[in-house]
Amino acid sequence: MEYEKPLVCVLDASTYVGFWILKGLLGRGFKVHAAIQHENNGETEIQKRIREMEKVEEGLVVFDVDVLDYHSILVALKGCTAMFCCLDSPDGYEEKMVDLEVRGAINVVEACAQTEKVEKVIFTSSLTAAIWRDNISYQKDVDEKSWSDHQFCRKLKLWYALAKTLSEQAAWALAMDRMLRMVSINSGLVLGPGVTQQNPRTTMSYLNGAAQMYENGVLAFVDVNFLVDIHIRALEDESTCGRYLCFNQIVNTEDEAIKLAHSLSPLISLPPRYEYQGSEVHTERLRNEKLSKLVEAMPIN
Repeated sequence: MEYEKPLVCVLDASTYVGFWILKGLLGRGFKVHAAIQHENNGETEIQKRIREMEKVEEGLVVFDVDVLDYHSILVALKGCTAMFCCLDSPDGYEEKMVDLEVRGAINVVEACAQTEKVEKVIFTSSLTAAIWRDNISYQKDVDEKSWSDHQFCRKLKLWYALAKTLSEQAAWALAMDRMLRMVSINSGLVLGPGVTQQNPRTTMSYLNGAAQMYENGVLAFVDVNFLVDIHIRALEDESTCGRYLCFNQIVNTEDEAIKLAHSLSPLISLPPRYEYQGSEVHTERLRNEKLSKLVEAMPIN
């Protein structure tokens, strides 16, 4: 008898990562509540696509939510056994967005804790919640135990990194207090189909301070399909716990940096007469052995 996949919720399903997680779940036979953050400026292209998908996907139900409204999240969670929390600001990140994202994360986790069925939260975070501190150039390893320094992020106006750090820490604190199982996936810069058109401001917010990330061996990217696979594995594998740094490649040579810039065109453009200069290799400082063990334990289908 075939195992029946559980009902899960994706919030916000209309973010770039949330949308691809939604597609991945539906493709694997999950029933999904797609929670879409209400926007005052009208619907985005991804939101319109999700509503069209609802018409043809039997396992998909769309909910409009406000992450600052705890009760609207509860409605979307009804009957679900897991939550994929994918908060991102489509308008990019300024200082005022930090508090809003933290409050949203707290509301999501609190709503999950108050349900009878939610057994696990898979929280989408970022490598930028682990890499920023004064002494980063002296740090041998950056791994799951590493956190970005709040004051350092404020000093450099790294609002994306600060939002991801504070929201993840708030989510962890509340999940532990409520005895709720949570896993965080701390992703590198997300690359994938249409990312420059569908996720431009978040992409550029991540890349704030890119030169320092590159020089310190902590600039890394992840393919969105791999990221989706890891999220779903984090749900299905009972042994998953804590944080996972998730990336495919560390960008630490000029050649790799140029390739990354080309892949993000027109968001990033090199001078027309730019010439490749040399072969300096920056020391890699990111460690993701924990993620590698998860991948090895569950071979890709």
